[in-house]
Amino acid sequence: MRRTVVLTATIALSAGLLSGASAGDMTASHHPAVFETVFAAPLGIEGLTTDGRGNLYAPARGADPCPVYRVAASGGPAAVVGTIPAPCSPAGLTFDRRGRLYVANADTVVSFVPDAANPPAATVFTSGVPGANGVAFDQSGALWISDGVTGQGRVWRAGADGVAAEVFRVQPMVSDVIAGGVGRDVRGLPPGTVTITPSGRTAADTAGSQHLVANGLAFTADGTLLVADTARGALWRVPMDRSGRPRAATGCDAAFPANTLCLDDIEVQHPYLEGADGIVLDRAGNVWTAANERNAIVLARRDGRVVEYFRNPADPASKLRNGGPLEFPTSPVLLPDGRLCVTQSDGSRRDNAPNTAGEASPTGAVRGKISCVKP
Repeated sequence: MRRTVVLTATIALSAGLLSGASAGDMTASHHPAVFETVFAAPLGIEGLTTDGRGNLYAPARGADPCPVYRVAASGGPAAVVGTIPAPCSPAGLTFDRRGRLYVANADTVVSFVPDAANPPAATVFTSGVPGANGVAFDQSGALWISDGVTGQGRVWRAGADGVAAEVFRVQPMVSDVIAGGVGRDVRGLPPGTVTITPSGRTAADTAGSQHLVANGLAFTADGTLLVADTARGALWRVPMDRSGRPRAATGCDAAFPANTLCLDDIEVQHPYLEGADGIVLDRAGNVWTAANERNAIVLARRDGRVVEYFRNPADPASKLRNGGPLEFPTSPVLLPDGRLCVTQSDGSRRDNAPNTAGEASPTGAVRGKISCVKP
């Protein structure tokens, strides 16, 4: 099933930029952003990667076992190339150099070699990584893992033996030094609610907290690790030495563990990046981000500028931005032909709430989708 939606982007996405031309080639224009649905998923999906040969891979949720799909970016039927034994809640995924696929799954990372003819059951590569979400391999072949919705900001490194060790933490939003915590509570509306009292004051909001600080991971060409911070709308920068140890500043705040990054390690923070999920770098070193809570695609350029490539338009009547083509986008990847692809997990949060509009729906035949935008 292929569905094409043509809308106007905030800025131009040129083929040259995605293929590695200078970030200076980007100019403001009304470039038509053509989003194609290359896979309408019957199950919820989150996480996306490519084998570099025009195929996309995404794990599904809500099944026993959970299938992992392979989809040709040119369209056509999806094939199940592996399964994850229940209970399963897969998120990020990535290939190693030998073609083995690794999938973050609850408190483990599982792996298998994709095979459409005889889909294998994934086996555990590493465990003891609660909230496993983003995954990325460094230049030495070690796998780095973020802790996602746990909100503690942990990032682990697992070697070839599958033994994972915590390396550093992104500074969490809340310190637990006292009961109830100390820090900053970011609210997403919906699912949170705000009630204005007759006096004009805002009543207490007890739902919708966003505390995810270690989400998508990506390595730059020089081996620096970038971490997407969903709650702050930021990207953290963690340089590495030759042995793969972080050279970023840590231990600046006694309220957090000693391996917690200092706020000076934030590379960029911007409101466009609020809700940042997955990240991917183009050949020029620009960072493309799926800002899921805003139903937007955002570009952090090498020169420090942050620009919004696309955001769903507001409906003229309802003023909501939940009608697509983006429906809670996650996990961006770049294809050899220059297209940017994202999964649409259709979460009911902020700009995508309620999630009953658009192509995907929680009770419909389409529960999630993969969309690609043409340069």
